[in-house]
Amino acid sequence: MIALEKTILVLLAAGQSQRFGDEDKLDELFLGKPLGLHVAVALEDMPFQERVAVVDSCRLNYADHGYRVIRNAHAAQGMASSLRVGVTCAKERGAYAVLVALADMPRVTAAHIYRLFDASTDLASVVASSDGYDPKPPALFGRERFDFLLSLEGAMGARDLVRAGRHVVTAPAELIDVDTPADLERLRALVHSKEAITRATARRTGE
Repeated sequence: MIALEKTILVLLAAGQSQRFGDEDKLDELFLGKPLGLHVAVALEDMPFQERVAVVDSCRLNYADHGYRVIRNAHAAQGMASSLRVGVTCAKERGAYAVLVALADMPRVTAAHIYRLFDASTDLASVVASSDGYDPKPPALFGRERFDFLLSLEGAMGARDLVRAGRHVVTAPAELIDVDTPADLERLRALVHSKEAITRATARRTGE
């Protein structure tokens, strides 16, 4: 099994949020705090070698949560660009692996991440999350995969590599990612968040 203490957590928090409109989705409130901070807080007690947040124009202060913040000036080129930034950092620090998580997946739990590590075998391991249908982040990559990850380009990221790896199934609700305002509203309704209740009340009042 890959040692968590020798793994760098790479949180991808860069991107244009084009499907979300003019607002930065990571700043949107969910359960009382910014959407982009949920996974950072959920994993803050896990003993990673280091935490790295790859950002572009994001206003959230990940440094307050123990992250080394690296700005990616080329985030518009796609997720692979931010992934390369994080993997480069891990390689320079001699990490055995990277755990890649997305800041727009606010329901990920530490318990699930521990299960990803339990499913790893060696430094060539690729272990991804799954809702029972599709593999997706968070995903664990052993250092023997670093050079391949550094060769990636565009928006596809490590999709093919993830599909070929091991998959750890969890509840679909844990792997919801927020790409559009409608996604966020559905998530708020799913967990009966106060933001959803406030909006529903406002709609009724306006009728």
